[in-house]
Amino acid sequence: MSTSLGLTPQLIAYLVNHNPPEHPVLRKCREETLKLENAQMQISAEQGAFMALLAHLINARRTIEVGVFTGYSALAIGLALKDMHGGGGHILACDVSEEWTARARGYWKEAGIDRQIDLQLRPAIDTLDERLKAGEAGHYDFAFIDADKTSYPGYYERCLELLRPGGLMLFDNMLWSGAVADPAQHDHDTEALRGVAKRALSDIRVHPALTSVGDGVLMCVKR
Repeated sequence: MSTSLGLTPQLIAYLVNHNPPEHPVLRKCREETLKLENAQMQISAEQGAFMALLAHLINARRTIEVGVFTGYSALAIGLALKDMHGGGGHILACDVSEEWTARARGYWKEAGIDRQIDLQLRPAIDTLDERLKAGEAGHYDFAFIDADKTSYPGYYERCLELLRPGGLMLFDNMLWSGAVADPAQHDHDTEALRGVAKRALSDIRVHPALTSVGDGVLMCVKR
């Protein structure tokens, strides 16, 4: 599980104890994922609480998730949608791993939100392009992008088009454990993340804010 950069174990525990209690299935998902080899791919509990609050703030009903892993972030958002809209919420979830998302499906079903989630197992670019061709531009309220970093520029443009004015998109891992601020780092992932941060800063279509939540979350509100 990733945690916010620079926090001591004591501060992490304090955050856990001073955020709303995790739903039992959220806690189960987080604890079981911690035992897996790629556990660092899962967002932290405090980031999940933060994202759920943002979904509440904009009264999100239709959302997008690019990069599912074992389902914690979609579960956090799905539970928020259920709280606001009952069974009327919708998540378009994009991933390519049957192995990881099989775990996610189990948690979603256990939490009673599986019918809200449309899981597409193929490259996310293809799914997003299909939804745009189907006339869904402007039909979504919220997007969370946490997948392959070199594709972030493509996800940025497509999710922005799919969002309504006032909609919110979040990009995870934007600090990349500090690599983005290290002038010696020039790998493809790091350069892609730097490029998205620069694009958002100069993009007149959005109101951006780059934050230090988790491993860095870029928030963009569509104008």
